[in-house]
Amino acid sequence: MSYHRLRPTQGGGEDFAILYEILGLGTQWLSQRRPGDSIFVYGPLGRGYAVRRSAGNLLLVAGGIGVAPLVWLAEEQVAIGRKVTLIQGARSASSLFPAHLLPPEVEVVVATDDGSAGHRGLVTDLVSEYLSWADQVFACGPKAMSRALADLMRRFEGEGARRRRKPVQVLLEEVMPCGTGICYGCAVMTQRGVRLVCKDGPRFELRDVF
Repeated sequence: MSYHRLRPTQGGGEDFAILYEILGLGTQWLSQRRPGDSIFVYGPLGRGYAVRRSAGNLLLVAGGIGVAPLVWLAEEQVAIGRKVTLIQGARSASSLFPAHLLPPEVEVVVATDDGSAGHRGLVTDLVSEYLSWADQVFACGPKAMSRALADLMRRFEGEGARRRRKPVQVLLEEVMPCGTGICYGCAVMTQRGVRLVCKDGPRFELRDVF
């Protein structure tokens, strides 16, 4: 699950939404809550995306429920005049985030495993044609998607010295048992050594992890 939207309230606080898929006991319990129920929430944890000031064209790559933080990012960035293209992939059309719930300025491109909407295949199949346009790339999704994206970036940048390295940030999906950095249950190996997703992430440079 991920933070999905944030809205200021009249009293000076903030309302937030979480996008999730029912996969176990926790999300099953959450799906049964009703308006007015109280729950305890600890977070948000770690660091989110960081957009460079010089980046005018943003490419967002989402796999499955990983679209959640990218919706928030897309809304924020088009509101300040940046151009945003969101490529999202899912198992089928019913699992895609509805494009009509995004700002109309966001270009949405989709891929589905079964071909029920958009491109039939993987979301990473569509990334190459947007890389020359994008100033910065942001991704969130399964590890297999991030690994495929890292391989694609290496091929793209390895075609000649004429291409500079393109900044790519990824939010890692890991179980965070404690959320405080004590248990090391969310530890990942990076080129800079062991890092904790709950404290050092979940934002990482793609090349540091994959």
